[in-house]
Amino acid sequence: MSPTPPVPVPGSSLNAARRARELAETVGGPAVDVLVVGLGATGAGAALDAAARGLTVAAIDAHDLAFGTSRFSSKLIHGGLRYLASAQLDVAHESAVERGVLMERTAPHLVRAQPFVLPLTPLVSRGQSALAWAGFRAGDTLRLAARTARATLPAPRRLSAVETRHLAPALRPQGLRGGLLSWDGRLTDDARLVTAIARTAAARGARILTRVRALRLTASGAVIRDELTGEEGEIRARVVINASGVWAGGLVDGIRIRPSRGTHLVLRSDHLGPLPAGLHVPVPGETNRFVLVLPQGDGRVYVGLTDEPVEGDIPDIPEVPETDIGFLLDVLGSVLDIPVQRDDVVGAFAGLRPLLDTTPEAQSGAAPRTADISRRHAVLTSSEGVITVVGGKLTTYRRMAEDTVDAAVATRRITAGSSPTASLPLVGAASRDALADVRAPHRLVQRYGTEAAAVQALGAHTPRLDEPVLPGHPVTGAELLWAVRHEGALDEADLLDRRTRIGLVPADRTAAMDGARRVLDEVSARVGEV
Repeated sequence: MSPTPPVPVPGSSLNAARRARELAETVGGPAVDVLVVGLGATGAGAALDAAARGLTVAAIDAHDLAFGTSRFSSKLIHGGLRYLASAQLDVAHESAVERGVLMERTAPHLVRAQPFVLPLTPLVSRGQSALAWAGFRAGDTLRLAARTARATLPAPRRLSAVETRHLAPALRPQGLRGGLLSWDGRLTDDARLVTAIARTAAARGARILTRVRALRLTASGAVIRDELTGEEGEIRARVVINASGVWAGGLVDGIRIRPSRGTHLVLRSDHLGPLPAGLHVPVPGETNRFVLVLPQGDGRVYVGLTDEPVEGDIPDIPEVPETDIGFLLDVLGSVLDIPVQRDDVVGAFAGLRPLLDTTPEAQSGAAPRTADISRRHAVLTSSEGVITVVGGKLTTYRRMAEDTVDAAVATRRITAGSSPTASLPLVGAASRDALADVRAPHRLVQRYGTEAAAVQALGAHTPRLDEPVLPGHPVTGAELLWAVRHEGALDEADLLDRRTRIGLVPADRTAAMDGARRVLDEVSARVGEV
């Protein structure tokens, strides 16, 4: 007897047919307990938190899952070290706790330990080296306080010059006196985390509705527009949560957001050679700021991160200014044997952090540096009773969601238990040992967890689907088909820019476009299978 073919987690599949059915049931239908506006990490997290407490939930987004800031992060799950340096001890501890939750309980398939080397070049004084080493030791103390196992995150240690060059051969050898090795959490893909959160919410009964724009929020619901048809209607709810990130102020009066732009460059891996570890490159002239170099394992390397204030209207997709690119290349060039040139940058992306501006300078009309604004999140209730969550960061999305739903149920006196999400595995999650036993390529397990075998099975009998979508990139046609059938992808942009990250390199996006269209056309022609 042949083994039973692997299947998705029951109830977790998102697709065009489910969206259409649940949207029809929701618009003009009975009130749900909770309406969430925004499907980034925090909004999807709030939908999961509410659904996991047994509440009825609808969650909408004008675009797609992880359309905004949540797909443009540093891809790191930080332990809070940078917040210790600014004396934000509560934020640092919260970050360390949430990192442990993701790595050990809720998403071990998507979050793993990442080594980083801080090279001790002539630009790093011995005083700066001592300060950095003290910081890494303090970060390890945070790990201990958060009860994250040593097996999950190894201890920091000093490196010789030879060891440093072994982990980062592209470093300039002249004057290199060693390095400092530290560890942090890193995501396989931030947009994949959001997709997993949304699908887990769907498995708990939440209605995940993309391409649905909130035109106006009230205490009893929202006027919405279906962006696919142009039809307008109303979704009624006992409580409304505004989790729209940098756009939160456009839906609720009195919310003052000061966006900060974080830019990353995309390089081909062959420009930097083998990188067994990432790099912390100190920014000259600053004591606690680094540029990160993060190898992706797919032939690409990300280099970031800037922290620049953004003025004026908030764009759907931020542009990357040449000044950001030049800054990152200059810092990177300070440690490399062969500097990266502008022509070597094959892509770039920028995310806008939704920082709540409560600084004294903001009240007086001055403009503080966004780097100085706290990353602490805030849950605010408007005079009409709409709950807004702003601030925070990707690492702490779960705690932000928990606090937001706590406020929502308290405001409307909704009967609900406490949040169970700290111990609720996301779709695809399992223990490290169980993940090691999944019969699928390691790369797929890191992206799909226990569902990796189901993804691979899609291409088992169709060789074309088992092949890469474009030469030199590992994503296969089976992964695109899985995204349409089970992850809510509705068009080419969903497939190339969020379910996979092919689109971060414009040339690769163009080359993969025909393959994405073929998959969408095939699914449309066989709509009964979706």
